[in-house]
Amino acid sequence: MDLDFTAEDLAFRDEVRAFIDEAFDDEMRALSAQSKNHHLTKDAQVRWLKRLHAKGWMAPDWPVEYGGTGWSTSQKYIFDMEMALAGAPETANMGIRMCAPVVMAFGTPEQKAQHLPKILSTDAWWCQGYSEPGSGSDLASLSLKAERDGDHYVLNGSKIWTTYAQWADWMFCLVRTSNEGIRQQGISFLLLEMNTPGISIVPLPTLDGPPEGDQEINQVFFENVRVPVSNRIGEEGLGWTYAKYLLQFERGNAYASGLTSMLNKVKKIAKIERGDGGGSMLQDRDFRRKLAEAEIKIETLNATELRMFAARTAGEAMGAASSMLKLEGSQAQQLMTELALEAAGIYAQPFVRDTWAEIRGGTNQPRAGEDYSATVAPMYFNYRKTSIYAGSNEIQHNIMAKMVLGL
Repeated sequence: MDLDFTAEDLAFRDEVRAFIDEAFDDEMRALSAQSKNHHLTKDAQVRWLKRLHAKGWMAPDWPVEYGGTGWSTSQKYIFDMEMALAGAPETANMGIRMCAPVVMAFGTPEQKAQHLPKILSTDAWWCQGYSEPGSGSDLASLSLKAERDGDHYVLNGSKIWTTYAQWADWMFCLVRTSNEGIRQQGISFLLLEMNTPGISIVPLPTLDGPPEGDQEINQVFFENVRVPVSNRIGEEGLGWTYAKYLLQFERGNAYASGLTSMLNKVKKIAKIERGDGGGSMLQDRDFRRKLAEAEIKIETLNATELRMFAARTAGEAMGAASSMLKLEGSQAQQLMTELALEAAGIYAQPFVRDTWAEIRGGTNQPRAGEDYSATVAPMYFNYRKTSIYAGSNEIQHNIMAKMVLGL
């Protein structure tokens, strides 16, 4: 595989950089720099995504007929890398990255016409209704009941760890429509509006940030919620099949670009902060060894991703490779937050959620350390989730053992 960029690729890189310089404004940059995960407020996030949509760059992985860019593998790589290095938010929200591919593959013409244009333009924000209390990695045990009542399903139960449910206009949701046969056969895939009567959202505060401002996850309750049968994707009882298809897109994403940005941040911190020997952390032999090992891991993952995404462009399915990328990528993300915490040292420790909230709100409360210190501990805590969501690392090992080794 030729990894050298052509003159056309380099010209495209310059175009991406020029777009980011203009569209990623100072307010967005300030919010991103003080975010535990580079997420913005909803208004700023939508403003950014609409600028991408106006440029025609909102959905690089979509087929051209639905509004995709038609980019080559190298162009997608350049775009992801330049976005990450600039600290720009991801384009791949849950509507673009996860719901849309399922609608394209299994939805009716009416569902495609209703949902895909609004997902592309960010006129509708989506959240994911998969996990439940007691049904996380063992997703097939989910129990949110959907009973048929004429032309509607009536939903009762709850979903948990629902990212940005408070922002969402729609949810793609797995529900239990039958208790007969094996558990997977009784699951269906529904699309539902979040303003439907009977839906309530309760925020779940976490260690990495306060409920306000950076509130990320929630529990969603359903009490006699009526959803039209016409909102079901595909056939009743085949939701597990559609869910597995979706997980290829949730798990098989590019990690190397974001990891490269994280590596650069750690190097910046290590160049400034002092080690035990009196020099900078970057001069500490043990820390330099850890940093070198991490950089080798990231470069290896980068080459692997390029090879796999080139195969996907040629029409090959991701299969078990998506589990491998998710496993290695999530472990590398956690490693980088650990190295950042080590490099920042004592300046990462004055992390107090309320104090951090005051700083992000624009008050003049003093804080020890450089500006980057405010996000080191929140990012460390936030990234503990990466080895759990989208199927825990243990689940990924099981998938690869079954699909690759035949165990």
